[in-house]
Amino acid sequence: MSPSTWITVRLTIELAALSTLLLLLLGTPLAWWLARTRSAIKPLAASLVAMPLVLPPSVIGFYLLLLMGPQGPVGQFTQWLGLGRLPFTF
Repeated sequence: MSPSTWITVRLTIELAALSTLLLLLLGTPLAWWLARTRSAIKPLAASLVAMPLVLPPSVIGFYLLLLMGPQGPVGQFTQWLGLGRLPFTF
């Protein structure tokens, strides 16, 4: 394999490891809270958690690109902070 292929494989492994770690750190407490709470916002939180099961990943990805793109609110905020554009960066 060429060096550029190994760079792509390494980036994929790094991104998968980071995503797994973040989901474990955020998802476990959220799942515990959803299982135990009787809060009024539980239906909203449960709907947001179930959204990836209902919407195709391409639709969610499109909305994330709109949200984090240069014209989106998150994208404008990160550019204002000096962090640059978020999409397509590690």
